[in-house]
Amino acid sequence: MNASNIQIVLVNPSHPGNIGAVARAMKNMGLRQLVLVAPRQFPDPEAEWRAASAVDIIHEARVVGTLDEAIAGSQFVVGTSARDRRIPWPVQDARLTAKRIVERSVADKVSVLFGREDSGLNNEELRRCNLHCHIPTHPDYESLNLSMAVQIVCYEIRMTELEGSLPTAEDAHWENAFATSQDMEYFYEHLEDTLIDLEFLNPNAPRQLMTRMRRLYSRVRLDDMEVQILRGILKETRRLVRENNNK
Repeated sequence: MNASNIQIVLVNPSHPGNIGAVARAMKNMGLRQLVLVAPRQFPDPEAEWRAASAVDIIHEARVVGTLDEAIAGSQFVVGTSARDRRIPWPVQDARLTAKRIVERSVADKVSVLFGREDSGLNNEELRRCNLHCHIPTHPDYESLNLSMAVQIVCYEIRMTELEGSLPTAEDAHWENAFATSQDMEYFYEHLEDTLIDLEFLNPNAPRQLMTRMRRLYSRVRLDDMEVQILRGILKETRRLVRENNNK
């Protein structure tokens, strides 16, 4: 991906706070090219306040008068919409759209268009796009804030960029090695002896207690340090039980 080839274009944004929030969303996900088409109120202190540490993107934003100016140098244009307008045009969700954007950005200039806060992109603007991105919101409340829509698309672009480099399982970057099968057997023996000392487990009628305890610890998977901690607790418990019985 070439992030410098991807520009986020806001068409007629009406609220400077939304512009600031968009800048923040972009910087969070590694995008920096912001274009504003005929903003109603910009520059504005609220835009900078909402941008927080992304105020540099606000200062570098390109302001133009028309959509034609904004996308003049783009070879791939994506129009976003929170609702399905049922226009006969290529439409994909944000995740699939992000893959197309990342692929195209390697060699082409890409513009991702976001419409007005109250009405989005109009049909004429959508017809200028190569692809429409539909964000499938819940039918009970379909309206998306402008910065939220930008955050969703930018997040999917970032996730596509990172594809293959992120952990694929919860234990991929675990700080300690997981306990071996033998260590777990030692732990279960220690646990069983302790429960017997506590008279919590009757060795003559154990029922399914230890089976259930095995299932519990197998489900959470213990690492070496966790096993050592638990065995330390068991050791101290047995010592206290013996001292109490000798009184």
